[in-house]
Amino acid sequence: MARVCQITGARVTRGHKIHRSGKAKKEGGIGKHITKRVKRTILPNLRAKRIWVPELGRHVRVKLTARALKTLDKNGAYVTLKNAGLI
Repeated sequence: MARVCQITGARVTRGHKIHRSGKAKKEGGIGKHITKRVKRTILPNLRAKRIWVPELGRHVRVKLTARALKTLDKNGAYVTLKNAGLI
């Protein structure tokens, strides 16, 4: 399975890490300069969970982010999973 949240749809994104060199002006230098941009991947905070759904009387296995777990707590398991199309 891919690194994608089944509820929010959060997935791997790509970006850059900026390398800087030099001494900060605050410390008496001439300022920091960007010397390089390095490619990097930003991974979602995924968890594999078994969630009990009382309305169905069974567990549902899902892969979701920490933010989606908070959504489950707030709105309830059945409603959230139904809106995501998982049940």
